[in-house]
Amino acid sequence: MGLERPGAVVAGGPWADPHRPIYHFTPDRDRYRLNDPNGLIQWKGRYHLFYQYNPHGPYIDNTHWGHAVSDDLAHWEHLPIALAPTPNGPDSGGCYSGCAVDNDGVPTVIYTGIDPERPCLATGDNDLLTWRKHPNNPVIDGPPDGMKTVGFRDHTIWREGGVWYQVIGAGIAGVGGDALLYSSENLLDWDYLGSLMAEPLEDRGTMWECPDFFPLGDRHMLLVSRLPHLMGGDIWRTRVRWHSGDFADNKFAPDRSEVLDAGGNFYAPQTMLDDAGRRLMWGWITEGRSRNAQNIAGWTGVISLPRVLDLDGAGRLTQAPAGGTESLRFNHRQVDGMDLPAEDFAIAGLRGDSLEISAKFAMEDAVTFGLRIRCSPDGEEQTTIEIDPERQTLTVDRTTSSHDPEALLTRETGSLEPIAGDQIELRVFLDRSVIEVFANGSAATSRIYPMRADSLGVSLFADGPGVRLKEFDAWEMESIW
Repeated sequence: MGLERPGAVVAGGPWADPHRPIYHFTPDRDRYRLNDPNGLIQWKGRYHLFYQYNPHGPYIDNTHWGHAVSDDLAHWEHLPIALAPTPNGPDSGGCYSGCAVDNDGVPTVIYTGIDPERPCLATGDNDLLTWRKHPNNPVIDGPPDGMKTVGFRDHTIWREGGVWYQVIGAGIAGVGGDALLYSSENLLDWDYLGSLMAEPLEDRGTMWECPDFFPLGDRHMLLVSRLPHLMGGDIWRTRVRWHSGDFADNKFAPDRSEVLDAGGNFYAPQTMLDDAGRRLMWGWITEGRSRNAQNIAGWTGVISLPRVLDLDGAGRLTQAPAGGTESLRFNHRQVDGMDLPAEDFAIAGLRGDSLEISAKFAMEDAVTFGLRIRCSPDGEEQTTIEIDPERQTLTVDRTTSSHDPEALLTRETGSLEPIAGDQIELRVFLDRSVIEVFANGSAATSRIYPMRADSLGVSLFADGPGVRLKEFDAWEMESIW
């Protein structure tokens, strides 16, 4: 049945690893660590992605800012490293997460220098290839006086009425996570304005990483990444929350909060407003295998596909693929409309580890149904994407996704609401070990590591009668490289 060591590096270049994605962004290296997306900006019409990057191995150390650019949000061109630690400088311990702004025609980034954690500023030339760190770094010399913190890092910046505002993620010792608000007229001299929050949230965790604060429709949104949980051994399970509410007098008063992504492998998202007025978001797709397996593979971390954020009529945050991947499709497969049988229905002629799938369903009864991917012929390895209309949940079940004892095998469930008119539209992007699922505005991102070379099948299922498949389209996907 063709067993292969997960993550084993084989001949043929960086993308020969059977678990390494081919149409999600990864650096052009055999050995590296990638994590947070940083500095998202559209400059002269082109999309620039910066990202946390160790170019020497799959571990947290020697953190740089990698850099890539795209014209179509699908294909990316690798560019030279943008920021590297300066020996004996305020970022000698690493150039950590931050954001980019257009300061009256001057591309400018603010990032966290380590150690200790302090905001630093750099400006770029007109093609964003050369960056100069400000000689007066750090631009803020640490947390507010008297505040004891366990973390003071990561930035979101905007301009309002000629004044710049900055939010920095923090963990206040003995208190919990917070978002600290500052203002400046020149991006160099900053005044502390207090907590962004009008009232403390009940469940604050210990640290709020990678805050992102922005207007969306008639609301303001705050994305907060709480420090990851460990799920057995050293495998991360990550959850990000979104908060929506009113922003006035430098205070944010949220009245709704939910999990951003149900899959357990989406972290540290950052957004940008593009020239078309879309609020686009990228995230770090974390690993679902042990640190030992990552070290064997020699690489870790993937950037998600870009998502368009919006609000529905009920004020719920919705996510949808931003597009661009249509140019990667080939070998189109269709399935005619049908009532789903109360058993697995294997889709003839559709096999692969890099696919895009689009399916529309209509429900007469509240029957659990969905899709299975990366299925071995005998079903011993498979991953299930499950819709439960009664509970209104979206689940990625990877309890049988792999025989690898170092892979995370869990069921990850999140809310799916509303299900308007008993219709479900499901989009699935499978890219070797990466799964991104979109269903009626909800999203779930997971990682899987099948060991069998024949775990390539796709099937539909329903737990009983009452579900009709209206449309089904699937494509194999080309590499973006």
